[in-house]
Formats: sequence, C-alpha cells, structure tokens
Amino acid sequence: MQPTDIMSARVRGLYAVTPDLERTPALVECVTRAIAGGIGLLQYRNKHSVADLRRVQAAQLMPICRRAGVPLIVNDDLELALELGADGVHLGVADGDLAAARRRLGRNRLLGASCYDRYELAVAAREAGADYVAFGSVFPSSTKPDAVRAPLALFGRAKRELRIPTVAIGGITAQNAAEVIRAGADACAVISDLFAAPDIAARAREFNSLFAAATTI
Repeated sequence: MQPTDIMSARVRGLYAVTPDLERTPALVECVTRAIAGGIGLLQYRNKHSVADLRRVQAAQLMPICRRAGVPLIVNDDLELALELGADGVHLGVADGDLAAARRRLGRNRLLGASCYDRYELAVAAREAGADYVAFGSVFPSSTKPDAVRAPLALFGRAKRELRIPTVAIGGITAQNAAEVIRAGADACAVISDLFAAPDIAARAREFNSLFAAATTI
C-alpha cells in the first residue's frame, strides 16, 4: 500500500508540535501565534492530560487550523483523530498498526510514523501506507532526554530511496535547523524552541526563512 502524493506534498517546512499545556486558552493562544508565523503543519500532542481534556483541546484547535489551511495531526490517538475529523494521525511504533490506520483514515488524511533511528522501520512504514516518516531525536531533547539519537545521514538516504517526506524531530532549534534541512529533511518538528520563544510568530518566521533559503541554493 503506497501513500498518496497529494497528501505527502503537504509535509514541508515547520511542523509545530504542541507543548503539554493544561490551560486550553493558553494553548489556543500559542497555536494562534504559531499559525500567524506561517507554520506548515500542527501536531496536537499532550502526553499528560486526561482524555476528556485532550478531546476539548483538539476540538478547539480544529477550526483555527481549518481557517488557516494548516493540517491538524493528532499524536498517537487514531480514534480521536477520526472522531474530530482531523487531517491525520501520527503514530509511534507501539501506537497501533499502520496498515490498519491507513485503511481507517482513507486516502485523504495524513498518516505519519515515528521511526527513531531505524531505517528499516521507515521502509516498513512506507509500505504500510505512511505519507511521511519521522527520524529522531536528531539532537539532545529536553522533551525526551533519553531518546535514541538519529544520524543526519538517514535523511539523505531516505530522500534517495524512500521518495516520501521525512520529518526531523528532537532538539531542533532555529540555530541548528539549517543543518538538518541541508541533510535532506523535508520538515522540522519543533516544540520547545517554537512555543517557549518570547515571540512565537517571529520564531516561526525564522524557521521558515531557513527553508526558503534552502530552496534557493
């Protein structure tokens, strides 16, 4: 089963991943500022809150993303993504069968897969119908300090062989993102360096300028 080119083409640039915020208004404000700065995608991720709060938060982010034309991806929760009509889901290796998720999502929603530092997982994910794969942690990460490190060479290999977008995640900042982009990553997933910035919109624009510069080389 192969991914759809139309959906894969949407995975480019700054891929914002929400921080764990209990206060929904604060989360909405942060996301609104990130969208104003021009993020390419948004992943709703909250590892610590109860299911009811995750449902409320994701539901409030949906119309904001829709108005801006920014795909909303739900992390690790296929049922929530389907319930809300989100634009896709991102699954880790222990979060469910990718082929089954592909069938339930249909062909018009994005399916992403975490592949850590393992290229063979990326190959399997593509064959199961993933639209993109994520490698990381690329750099030391405060969100996942014990995560395995993914070498930058994975992105070049994936670009040559996989022919689906790759997302770099883990410790990415505006200072080191250019290195990842040069290595071949199509998108950079960022939490802390974006949402902890004094000016979230300005930081998003800073990331976007790095991708813009890469396309002119």
